[in-house]
Amino acid sequence: MNKQFVKDKLDRPLRDLRISVIDRCNFRCSYCMPAEIFGPDFAFLPKSELLSYEEIERIARIFVGLGVEKIRLTGGEPLLRKDMPVLVKKLSSIPGLADIALTTNGVLLPRFAEQLADAGLKRVNISLDSLNDELFGQINGRKVGVTPVIDGINAAKHAGLGVKINMVVKKGLNDTEIVPMAEFCKKENLELRFIEFMDVGSTNGWKMDDVITKKQIYDVIRENYTLEETEPAYFGEVARRYRYKGTDVHVGFISSVSESFCSSCTRARLSANGQIFTCLFNGNGSDIRDFMRDGAGDGELSKRIMDIWNHRIDRYSDERTAETMANRKKIEMSYIGG
Repeated sequence: MNKQFVKDKLDRPLRDLRISVIDRCNFRCSYCMPAEIFGPDFAFLPKSELLSYEEIERIARIFVGLGVEKIRLTGGEPLLRKDMPVLVKKLSSIPGLADIALTTNGVLLPRFAEQLADAGLKRVNISLDSLNDELFGQINGRKVGVTPVIDGINAAKHAGLGVKINMVVKKGLNDTEIVPMAEFCKKENLELRFIEFMDVGSTNGWKMDDVITKKQIYDVIRENYTLEETEPAYFGEVARRYRYKGTDVHVGFISSVSESFCSSCTRARLSANGQIFTCLFNGNGSDIRDFMRDGAGDGELSKRIMDIWNHRIDRYSDERTAETMANRKKIEMSYIGG
């Protein structure tokens, strides 16, 4: 497949593919999986509905042929999927794929970090929303303290993986943790990314009043540190990144609520059951699994993906209003990942 020829047929660059490999998690995060909804009797997807590793590899190869350079594995908690290093190894063999990353709560990294690194994983993003054990246990819904996540961070670093820390900030819940998290990550030479509390899905009780904006978080950090803005690493980078003056340590801000970046989005998402989503805030996916299982060839799959991408009209963050927040069907974070 002539990659440049195919890329020329896309209306917008397609650089980043996020693949959700499983729809379950070992944390119930109050941001996306409230315990009162995702309780022990919640019906997750049966195995037959999940894409197999061979199917994921095939779809990923086609996406790379269309210009994708980076793949991130997400969930749920992706490390709950059996033999995850096997999938990483399959993906790392795809010519033209420059980067494979994984988003995780970190708890299982002491068991898997070295295997994942040996298989070709480059980086992990680890979710950590507080350094306070009691508050963190409240957030994750399992009363799990911070120590297992710290152990996961250390395991990833020991394995040679790049590590970024994701912190979702919610007003009245963990906004007092902004400075402690910044201090911890700066000391440990970890890039921290502050993420605005987003209206993903319909079950997290999102209200605009709960959002601490990027500017507000930035102002809190600036009261304690001098920051220098750095240039985006690539077109479509969603985080605004800064360097602590006099160091090589960065901090980033993801502002999909207060400062949208729809116009430069180069990211597609593939759900665990084979639906393609062109926006995190759109609950309407486009099937690729059944189309593939019905016998479609690689050329047909490539054309279908191009049609989906070229006909995308998602601009939810640009168009967010009280009416869209109330009436638009949105996909749950636990189903599609971040």
